[in-house]
Amino acid sequence: MATFSLPTIEQLEAAAAIVHKVMPPTPQIRWPLLCERAGCELWVKHENHTPAGAFKIRGGIVYFDELKRLHPEVKGVIAATRGNHGQSIAFCAARHGLRSVLVVPHGNSTEKNAAMRAFGAELIEHGNDFQDALEHAASLAKTENLHFVPSFKEPLVRGVASYALELFRAVAALDAVYVPIGLGSGICGMIAVRDALGLKTEIIGVTSMRAPAYALSFAAGKSVAATVGSTIADGVACRVPNEEALKIILRGASRIVAVDEEEIRAAVRHLFTDTHNVAEGAGATALAALLQERSKMKNKRVAVVLTGGNIDRPVFAQVLADKN
Repeated sequence: MATFSLPTIEQLEAAAAIVHKVMPPTPQIRWPLLCERAGCELWVKHENHTPAGAFKIRGGIVYFDELKRLHPEVKGVIAATRGNHGQSIAFCAARHGLRSVLVVPHGNSTEKNAAMRAFGAELIEHGNDFQDALEHAASLAKTENLHFVPSFKEPLVRGVASYALELFRAVAALDAVYVPIGLGSGICGMIAVRDALGLKTEIIGVTSMRAPAYALSFAAGKSVAATVGSTIADGVACRVPNEEALKIILRGASRIVAVDEEEIRAAVRHLFTDTHNVAEGAGATALAALLQERSKMKNKRVAVVLTGGNIDRPVFAQVLADKN
């Protein structure tokens, strides 16, 4: 499979303009307490501040803009999701008057499910993990005559790249950025903007130790599927890497850091304690990885992407109650 060409700066700026017609830029904030904890000048890119509480909505805005222009005959869409991609699709489908059907695995976040329904989506529960839901959604797309929206596609990358464009233009001379990896649109968007602007910033991907597919694939230099264990970071719970995304990551990321459950839970607490922002598990993995590499990043200018804040209240309460 040929990897698509990364977008030019003109294409990235055009996509950002489409995004900003629907939502304002999100802030990037240097929090003093978090800087002290991390031992560096630390900037947080707050993608928990979008209309859907996560970065995914940016990709959906650009994808649906193109879908309506190029395929006006489409009446409904379908996708597989753990929640944030689904909220993006439901939000954008409703804006364009389209039916949206979303397939989630059994045991998915109850509050993400409720949010998707509130945006107007029809929910179907199927399978034990994202891959099961993905395969079922692809099958239903054919039988129900629905347009299948993937989790990784060039317009999605262009859309989510708008957060990277905002970050790099707001904070000069970043030494490194830590980016969580679900299927890869976020980190590929970051790589695209870094390269388009001609910057030297190190981009570091982050996965959960309980969802190690991308970490194993990066180490092997080729796609490696891996079983997904139970993890608080459901947004990075990928079993099979996307081939296109992996090629871009292999070219453009310096490494991938895997974090364990306790590191993720601690990062959720730190973000609340030091900034009073809510982070879901996947959204906190970037900070968890930076803290794991604290000595390596000492006194550098670093950013972490807080990719989303959609954590169920009982889970958040439990994490905050942890003693460490």
